Amino acid sequence: MTHIITARGLTKTFRVKKAVVDAVTDLDLDVQRGELVAFLGPNGAGKSTSLRMLTTLLPPTSGTATVAGHDIATDPAGVRARIGYIGQGTSAGHNQRVRDELLSQGAFYGMSRTDAAARADELLESLDLGALATRKVLGLSGGQKRRLDIALGLIHSPELLFLDEPSTGLDPQSRANLWQHLLELRREHGTTIFVTTHFLEEADQFAERVLVMDHGRMIADDTAANLKTTLAGDVITLGFASEADARAAASRIPTSSTTGSTVTATVDRGDLLLPRLIRELDSVTSATLRQPTLDDVFLALTGRSLRETEGAHA
Repeated sequence: MTHIITARGLTKTFRVKKAVVDAVTDLDLDVQRGELVAFLGPNGAGKSTSLRMLTTLLPPTSGTATVAGHDIATDPAGVRARIGYIGQGTSAGHNQRVRDELLSQGAFYGMSRTDAAARADELLESLDLGALATRKVLGLSGGQKRRLDIALGLIHSPELLFLDEPSTGLDPQSRANLWQHLLELRREHGTTIFVTTHFLEEADQFAERVLVMDHGRMIADDTAANLKTTLAGDVITLGFASEADARAAASRIPTSSTTGSTVTATVDRGDLLLPRLIRELDSVTSATLRQPTLDDVFLALTGRSLRETEGAHA
């Protein structure tokens, strides 16, 4: 089996004050074993609802899905035994000690106490929780609790790991440590990683595929590089000594526009085109190249900035 996740027509609706709310509509999805997939979209787009259906925490209204070889509707226990899930909320018991929580989680998955202890110590060290091993969860900071949630999801080294906004509340060093551990887990064990994130740079840097969801529907599915090339493009800005020079240059550059003595063009492979333009247009006085981000992709798809949308929700 090459696909570790297959979903067809997965849909979830809620009834709120007698009104029907479409949270996720007709989600079709295939994820290969060993892939690292990032799920992007603003709050309320349906990302977390999709993950909760795929992890059997929320029954779909309609549609089907198979996860790790087991049907989410008819064999939820089979799914749960083979996956890890790190949600947005704190999952550890407040009055339990940090290391004891990890040992208990390992026991739930059938690990021997020796194996669970070794794995717990490895995670405590990797996620900078070693000094907190005997502290009660209630006394941890928000970022420390988040790192413990991540350790709980990783304790049994699952073949498929779902992470819902794992970096939320983490400082930059903890975020870097988290991604280092995830990449090592994938490299050593072939773990499939499915992550939702607000950090667009994480998706751009680490994910092999980027899925974009808006208003409960999947609107894009490709590599970050392809999405940026086909939907956004590089932006070249050239400055000239006069408006006449700018207009003359714009006539030679497709998809360009002028503002005063400045020419702006959205192009493919601007890193290759810009040196040629500078050579051919001897009246250029300044030149800049801005390569697109995933926020530019979302803007091209929806007419809205993902960062601004998230800021409005916050």
